[in-house]
Amino acid sequence: MSKDKIHVYFVPGLAAGKEIFKNIRLPEDRFKTHIIEWLIPEKNEPIDLYAKRMAAAVTHENAVLVGVSFGGVMVQEMAHFLTLKKVIIISSVKSRTEFPRRLKIARITKLYKLVPTRIMLSSDDLTKFAIGPKSRKRLELYQAFLHVRSARYLNWAIENMVCWQPKKPAGETIHIHGDADIIFPIKNIDNCKVIEGGTHIMLLNKGSKISKKIIEISTH
Repeated sequence: MSKDKIHVYFVPGLAAGKEIFKNIRLPEDRFKTHIIEWLIPEKNEPIDLYAKRMAAAVTHENAVLVGVSFGGVMVQEMAHFLTLKKVIIISSVKSRTEFPRRLKIARITKLYKLVPTRIMLSSDDLTKFAIGPKSRKRLELYQAFLHVRSARYLNWAIENMVCWQPKKPAGETIHIHGDADIIFPIKNIDNCKVIEGGTHIMLLNKGSKISKKIIEISTH
C-alpha cells in the first residue's frame, strides 16, 4: 500500500525539470517518488512565501524532501512549513560560509543584476551559470534538462540563490556532495556525505551511488 511506503519529494536544480532525476531509482516496494516542479514567482515574491507555495505540493507527513543545487536551498526553506522525516540536499549549500568566493563577490557588488535575462535565456549561457563552463560534454548533457525559461523566474532564482540568508534550520539537513564540484567546491562544505569524483551534475552520471545514499538516509 502507498501509505506504508516512504514518500520522497524531489526539487530540481535552477531552471531544471523533472527529467534531471531520470537516473535516481528507489525500490518501488518501499518508496513512492514525487517531483515538485518550479512555480513562476509572483512579482518581488519573498523566498519564504514562494517556499510556502512549493511546500503545498507535499501532501504526506513525514516525507523525505530532497533538493539539488538551488533546489537544495529551496527544500531548506520549505522545511519550515512541513513535518518531514528527512531533508536531503545534493550539490548545494547549507550556509553562507559554504558559498564560493565568486558568489560572495556577486552578492556584495550586485553583479548578478547586470546580466541581461535575455542572455541567460540562451541555452549555453544558462547552462554555464547552472553548472559552470568547464566541460562542453557536461554542458550538452545538462542543457537538455533545462526547461524553465521564464525571465521572471530566472531573475528571481538567481537573485535568491546569490543573496540567500538561511534561517535557523527546521531540523537536520543531510548533505550529499561531490568532491569534484566546481560550482560549490567541497573545500567550503562542512559535514557532508562525499561522492568521489562527483561533479555538480553528478545526479546524471552517478545516479546509482546517489540513489543508494538516499535509501540509506531515508531508512535510518
